[in-house]
Amino acid sequence: VNGSSYSNMKELRVQSKGDPIRAFFAFDPKRKGILLCAGNKTGDEKRFYEVMIPIADREFAAHLDKLKKE
Repeated sequence: VNGSSYSNMKELRVQSKGDPIRAFFAFDPKRKGILLCAGNKTGDEKRFYEVMIPIADREFAAHLDKLKKE
């Protein structure tokens, strides 16, 4: 995902009742897929990514911190 702090951040693109739904995920060092956030992209496309990518980055950073403490 362009703009993410993590090179392994991915975006899953699906349609629900004609609406574009985007889910952001990444694989952690244990190779587990972690769903980070998702939302409906209808409307201002650029703003959607400006809001969602930082959320996904924060969630993944929190997950990685939790793994380090285990």
